[in-house]
Amino acid sequence: MTDPTVTDPEVRTAVVTGASSGIGEATARRLAAEGYRVVAAARRRDRLGKLAADVPGVRPVTLDVTDQASVDALAGSLDRCDVLVNNAGGAFGLEPVAGAQVDDWQRMYDVNVLGALRVTRALLPKLVASGDGVLVMLTSTAAFVSYEGGGGYCAAKHAQTAMTETLRLELCGEPVRVVEVAPGMVKTDEFALTRFGGDAERAAKVYEGVPGPLTADDIADVIAFAVTRPAHVNIDRLVVRPRAQAAQHKVHRVASGS
Repeated sequence: MTDPTVTDPEVRTAVVTGASSGIGEATARRLAAEGYRVVAAARRRDRLGKLAADVPGVRPVTLDVTDQASVDALAGSLDRCDVLVNNAGGAFGLEPVAGAQVDDWQRMYDVNVLGALRVTRALLPKLVASGDGVLVMLTSTAAFVSYEGGGGYCAAKHAQTAMTETLRLELCGEPVRVVEVAPGMVKTDEFALTRFGGDAERAAKVYEGVPGPLTADDIADVIAFAVTRPAHVNIDRLVVRPRAQAAQHKVHRVASGS
């Protein structure tokens, strides 16, 4: 059923995928604060329910970006879409290519690339119809620089960046801005934990000794900036790293107690 509040002609609607935690949740909160009616979409409806109860203007929608029927249901429930933030994604495993798990690579491609494709294709007509649509693709610095153990994730993010650049070319002349936000090291509750199959000790080592890794709110702030620029301004790509990270392989760390 369509949410009647979403049809208010004075309220712009933003759809955020992967909105149950991390960057997605932070973005949903931030865009709601900016005055958007936010459709927070993810698999974990219980978390979305808590978010919606906490933030006026957020509507929870159960979504699995790897399921076409689920994506179609989301699109069918919307009368408008002014902003789409393709945030759903993730990394699974850190094995070298020679020891890679094909299932992990498949999952990364399904969620990061094909998931973004499904949602973009389904909502693009509404973005065009809005007269000033904004499509935000959350990639990663892994989309530009590869690193040992990151073959699958880097491949998926490289593909996502290629899709973003192609969309910008294909939509030239249409009233849609295509924005890529590529974060470096962001410390969230789940990203590294998911990558290491729930191994909290290994996940913690990723950020060990790093003074001031980025937070989900930092990325939400950047997304909000890009989305709220005037209609004639397109932020093609924003690469965001913590000060302590000069490159994928160059991270400043301090000893415990320093």
